[in-house]
Amino acid sequence: MNKAYQLLVFLFFAVLVAQAQPVPGADENIPNLVTFGGDSETYWGDDNFCQIIFFSVPETHSAPIYIRVYDPDIGGGNDEQQGEWDTRMRFGIYGGKGSCSNQDARDGNLDGEYDSGSLLDSKSFDDDPEYDLKWYTFGPFNPTEGEYLPEDGGYIFKIVVEGLSGGDGNLYRLFLSSQENANHEVEGAFAYYFKYKFRLHDDVNQISHIYPYINDSSTVYIKQSNFDWDNDGVIMVRSIDRKGSLMKTSGDDHWSHSNFKIREREYYSSLDIRMVKNKSARIKNNNVVIRLENQDGEGLKLYSVPIGGIPKYIPKATHVKD
Repeated sequence: MNKAYQLLVFLFFAVLVAQAQPVPGADENIPNLVTFGGDSETYWGDDNFCQIIFFSVPETHSAPIYIRVYDPDIGGGNDEQQGEWDTRMRFGIYGGKGSCSNQDARDGNLDGEYDSGSLLDSKSFDDDPEYDLKWYTFGPFNPTEGEYLPEDGGYIFKIVVEGLSGGDGNLYRLFLSSQENANHEVEGAFAYYFKYKFRLHDDVNQISHIYPYINDSSTVYIKQSNFDWDNDGVIMVRSIDRKGSLMKTSGDDHWSHSNFKIREREYYSSLDIRMVKNKSARIKNNNVVIRLENQDGEGLKLYSVPIGGIPKYIPKATHVKD
């Protein structure tokens, strides 16, 4: 990749993905991320008890950054209790060469080198009221401690959240900040992920979203996979070229997959993967996993905000004869 193209990539992300440091992002309308303890059952909605999130910091940013976690402990009203509170969970921050470019990290492959790179900081949490419904801050980090990947927007940091033991579910949120004790956005920074584990709203009127961006015209189709959907409504894709196409959804404790072909007008734009709850079933505490891949099995980045804005369907112009 030449330097001119690297600069264009940076400007593109800095302009279109500004103010994108909360995870989940505001446009996603997702209440919390979720990770269960390593002794849990997968039918609670976590396929392998590990979540990996990436933060990109532009190379023009030289001031220290902080990675903050809301409600990192496993106990209290925000988390999901299964029996006694007995879960221990580790948050690890990684940087350096190979930390984020490693394919195992992008695939969430726990049999491989998902924890590649240099461990910059870590802390384990259990049922501790000191951290219940409060923010815990990792850092400061020098931006250059991340892995330099200009095609991904600059210096990349990896956050690995792993259930070490126990069977409870940890519900939490993340924020990349320029300040230690407050959530203050780093201009031009953003978050992305390849496999996303989260809690849906209990309110049946709430619609949640994820936003992949189709940045390669060689993408023929996308394979979507979802785990433990519990038949809680529908998943559909919207774009500038389609009003809404339904995807296959999963039942309890298994994966479902379906493919959809990328249309010409959808290249170089965001897709809106919408999760619409079943209003009659009124399912609560539904934890799900979603991953998207191209036809070659390569994971697609899911962004905390839609690049270019939320896609709006634009009907094709109709030729009218004189």
